[in-house]
Amino acid sequence: MIFFLARHGESVLNLEGRVNGDPALPGPLSDHGRDEARLLGAQLGQVDLDLCVHTRFGRTRETAELALEGRDVPIEVEPLLDDVKIGELEGLPLARYRAAKQELGRKRPYPGGESLDAAALRYADAFGRLAGGGAQRVLVVCHEIPVRYALNAAAGAEQLDGPPFHDIPNAVPFLFDGSAFGMS
Repeated sequence: MIFFLARHGESVLNLEGRVNGDPALPGPLSDHGRDEARLLGAQLGQVDLDLCVHTRFGRTRETAELALEGRDVPIEVEPLLDDVKIGELEGLPLARYRAAKQELGRKRPYPGGESLDAAALRYADAFGRLAGGGAQRVLVVCHEIPVRYALNAAAGAEQLDGPPFHDIPNAVPFLFDGSAFGMS
């Protein structure tokens, strides 16, 4: 099994420097983000994909649809890969989120949300489900944190948040085989 993990294209919320952990709230791609999504599609244009999954967030769906435009690839929603539920921090500036993250650490949940450790377990469950699904080449369009956690885990880092990897670019595919996730 091969996974191509990609963060969604740049969203208007990225431009505004605000956080969003609720898939019901709008946060579409920016014009630049749509261009990034099309470039993702060009990067994977010669790969015979069996499946594409995205989260419940519109920005991941929009990225997947633009990347796969004109191709006959099944697309499914995987809620377990949704962004971290940040509760009362919804819509606040990124700096406020980072301060709360520093204060709470990995084990304590965001007020009205979930902890980073709980999100990491969700992501591991999602990758396990995908590995057991039978598709051999899967494009996963999700969010920065699950991609970062996967990169750092595969690199053998002691901390999922990094180093070595912290800031993950938008709409860049990272290739993983099943063994990177402890799957054969």
